[in-house]
Amino acid sequence: MNAQNHSLVMLRRNFKHIARNPTSVFNAVLMPIIIMLMFVYMFGDAFDVGVDYIDYATPGLILLAVCYGLGATATAVNSDMLNGIISRFKVMDVSRGAVLTGHVIATVLTNLIAVAALTGVAFLLGFSPQANAAEWLGVIGMVVLLGFAAAWLTIALGLAAKSPETAGLASVPLVMLPFFSSAIVPADKMGPGLKQFAEYQPFTPIIETMRGLLNGTPAAGDAIVAVAWCLAIAVAGFLWARATFNKRA
Repeated sequence: MNAQNHSLVMLRRNFKHIARNPTSVFNAVLMPIIIMLMFVYMFGDAFDVGVDYIDYATPGLILLAVCYGLGATATAVNSDMLNGIISRFKVMDVSRGAVLTGHVIATVLTNLIAVAALTGVAFLLGFSPQANAAEWLGVIGMVVLLGFAAAWLTIALGLAAKSPETAGLASVPLVMLPFFSSAIVPADKMGPGLKQFAEYQPFTPIIETMRGLLNGTPAAGDAIVAVAWCLAIAVAGFLWARATFNKRA
């Protein structure tokens, strides 16, 4: 079997594990929807964002949907390392790259399912994007690129962690960081210090790129910064994951 076939086998294995773990499904798919319902129904009228709150919040909640499934990826990778599964794969002559690639692809596909479910609920709540077909493709591309980058960083965190519990906790900053961006409220409505942090952290340009695409007013400046952040995170995560994998496997 070549590396591509090995990756497909690892992908099927990872999806079976996800399907058998209700907690992973809840965190990855249902939790973002619950947060959407909470913010739109409980807090939406409290935020003056210039447009319907569901239209403003959906791009940020899409990013949250990508982040909420990352804890399961970190835990799964760490468990494979500590339980000797990866060593067993080595004996079976399974491609080393396929083990990690399988986790990356499974994470990205799970992200797409979560985002599709969240977007469907957003439409039921009155979401009315102005995007054309090309701009929707841009949003999907941004989700895939972000998911790819976040997956590699999460895998690196999972490989570096000493236990599955700490691996799950290692992904918490990635879940919390969107709340300190323009996901929920505009950065210019935040207090001093937090406003500057929200403006210059990685997730804000990614959210603003998706918001512009969905509104039919894409901004090239935001898109360039967003893609640069995603590529930087992906490269850093990949190099860290590969180095840790080669050291510990």
